[in-house]
This record gives sequence, C-alpha cells and structure tokens, in this order.
Amino acid sequence: MQSHFLNAVRGLWHGACFLSVVTHIQEQIMTTNRLTNQKADKLPIDLTELISKIEDLPQEFRDDITPSLNRVVEYTRRRRRILTLIQEALSQLRLDMKYLMFDLESTRRERDEYRDALEG
Repeated sequence: MQSHFLNAVRGLWHGACFLSVVTHIQEQIMTTNRLTNQKADKLPIDLTELISKIEDLPQEFRDDITPSLNRVVEYTRRRRRILTLIQEALSQLRLDMKYLMFDLESTRRERDEYRDALEG
C-alpha cells in the first residue's frame, strides 16, 4: 500500500515537472513575438549585404528576386525566434533539474534520518 502511494506521488511529481516545462514554453511562445522581435530584426551580415545588392539591381530583376528574398528573411527571423525559445526552455529545464536534484538529496537525507530514528 505504501509503495502504491509513493508511486502515485512520484507520478504526480514527474507530471508536475513536465507540466511546468510545457507551461513555461507556452508562456515563452506567447511573449516571444513582443520580446524577440527586436532580436529577430537583426539579420546576419551576409543577408543584409545580399539585400543591399539586390536593391541595387534594376527593377525588372529585383521584382523576380524579391519574393524569394522576403521568404528567406522571414525564415531567418522565424528560425532565430525558435532558437531563442529553445534556449530559454533549456535554461529553465536546467534550473528545474537543479531544484529536483536538491529536493532528491533532501528527501534522501530525511529518509535516512527517519530510518535511523526508527532503528535507534
């Protein structure tokens, strides 16, 4: 019976940690547009050079290349936003793991203390 209870508590704990990470990622997604647009607007130097060279082309060539260029710019910004989200989620996961390790060690110490008190 006690083992069943401990397994249930462990399941809830692991579920709560997983939900914490998922919730954090969802919150980051909701706020990313506002916070990372400033970072995402900074394009790589190579891409900005390409944009300036395309702008120097005659209009007829520019019209053919501009849709593809716009897609590349949008993909670059989206990729940068996703990378930022993943980095933030990993940082949160690392922090959560540190808290879990601390909690695990504390629980083990308490268990050992209670065991010693019962035996001695």
